[in-house]
Amino acid sequence: MFVLGSMAPFTLINALPPFISPDEHRAIIASTPSSFSDIPPVLRHREENVSVTIDPPFEGFTAQDAANGTLYVIESVLVFMSAAGRGFQVEYPSITLHAISRAESGPSIYCQLDEILKTVDGADPDGECEDDMKELIIVPRNSQSLESIFESLSICASLHPDPASMSDDVEDDAFIDADDLETFTGDENEELSEVGRAALAHLESIIYDPFDQSTGNSNADGG
Repeated sequence: MFVLGSMAPFTLINALPPFISPDEHRAIIASTPSSFSDIPPVLRHREENVSVTIDPPFEGFTAQDAANGTLYVIESVLVFMSAAGRGFQVEYPSITLHAISRAESGPSIYCQLDEILKTVDGADPDGECEDDMKELIIVPRNSQSLESIFESLSICASLHPDPASMSDDVEDDAFIDADDLETFTGDENEELSEVGRAALAHLESIIYDPFDQSTGNSNADGG
């Protein structure tokens, strides 16, 4: 019997996965290939001089590896390759949140990652998986590239919907009437646990909302 299992969000690599440039992709499509499924994934963005922070860290990838490298936003996976030749890749369904951060430590791309649910044979259907949420912070030396990285990451993530969010009993109608929604009227402390409130406060303190006008323009790029 096949049931849902899980896979860690980070995979150590020592070589880049295959990819092609957007120009190469357009040329292949224009030539009408015999099989579109054999076309390598497209590299959406490449950024040199990037450092990363992983919390909690994982075995096999050191702080020295994380200090400097190149970020590859490929349609298949997100890849960081250190200057020493060691790297990791992240499957997009494991990225549960990504945003531009304006934390005091400096501008960055902030990501939350969790285990990927996948179909495996022999797993225990009654077993409970522990929450293995990790944080990935991507810091390019050129902060002007943050918007391009974020946009490319968003495009690639949209190509890989989270399999855990798909269910056979999902309604066909994707829209919900606002009149059918129930509004929570109790105290916010009744809805969120202490851990939940702390996590929410942490996110609100580091994530930049471009639509929030209450903070003025001081948090925007270049100002």
